[in-house]
Amino acid sequence: MSQSVRTSPEGSGRALSEAYDTALLDLDGVVYAGGNAIAHAVDSLATARACGMRLAYVTNNALRTPDAVAEHLTELGIPTGADDVITSAQAVARLISEQVPAGARVLVIGGEGLRVALRERGLEPVDSAEDGPVAVVQGYGGPDLAWGRFAEACYAIARGVPWFASNTDLTIPSARGIAPGNGAAVEVVRIATGAEPQVAGKPLPPMHKETILRTGAERPLVVGDRLDTDIEGAFNGEVDSLLVLTGVTDGAQLLAAPPQHRPTYVDADLRGMLTGQPEVTGAGDGFRCGGWTATAGRDRLELDGDGEPLDGLRALCAAAWTAAGDGSCALDAEKALARLGL
Repeated sequence: MSQSVRTSPEGSGRALSEAYDTALLDLDGVVYAGGNAIAHAVDSLATARACGMRLAYVTNNALRTPDAVAEHLTELGIPTGADDVITSAQAVARLISEQVPAGARVLVIGGEGLRVALRERGLEPVDSAEDGPVAVVQGYGGPDLAWGRFAEACYAIARGVPWFASNTDLTIPSARGIAPGNGAAVEVVRIATGAEPQVAGKPLPPMHKETILRTGAERPLVVGDRLDTDIEGAFNGEVDSLLVLTGVTDGAQLLAAPPQHRPTYVDADLRGMLTGQPEVTGAGDGFRCGGWTATAGRDRLELDGDGEPLDGLRALCAAAWTAAGDGSCALDAEKALARLGL
């Protein structure tokens, strides 16, 4: 995929599980939600694997270790080894190891996932700014992370110690709703110190580098539910992406997506990995997909026809993204999306 402005979802005459050698799958909102498997995820992943596609699970959550993630997925009916899991903790540990001496001490503000990843890179996790750390690393530490941990980070950063963050996702989904993520915690330290961390997680290049190094993927397909992490990460890595609508992104957000947030393909759920993708073609002043034709009027998107709702959404994407060019679409799409039930 080039970095040119995408103006339409692409089609594929082959099943995506055949066209790509490795699926780089996000977890929350794609494979599971609230700890439970999303509908069709288990069967779809088993079929993709049987077709010869490698499955790798890529998460910005630095709290859990790859072993813990693999165990959870296996319990859900998705056989997974620790080597199939890539975390932002691993990406940030590599980033730190490239800038500090072997065996150096690193102040950890986060959970066990960070500690395991640092040791894997030959670094020593410590808990206090008084332990002589040469770097500070901050990752999601769960709801019980003590406020005093942020103070330790601030003390070290004030002394000139470089600061790293696994990721800057402001929120994280939980069984009770949306909770503050590592990005919110990073903001606490940023406000207190005025410093800026080096960030490793999606959508930034260190995470993509870590994923490719660990999987050896030659034709990867990023599969995610978030435009600002999964899809932008694919854009930055110049690889193709599949957006599934089982997580946080809705139709209106997709239509308004700026260029770096526009996926290659769009589908309802992980069953989209097992099929081809329909073409979106020009039709007069608009765009056609399946039984739907979408056009961009003076102030709104218009939709005519009938058929599969996803085909209508794909046609609307083409109309909205073409009208927007390299900016977000401000056209009213409410009626068009309501016709599709989206």
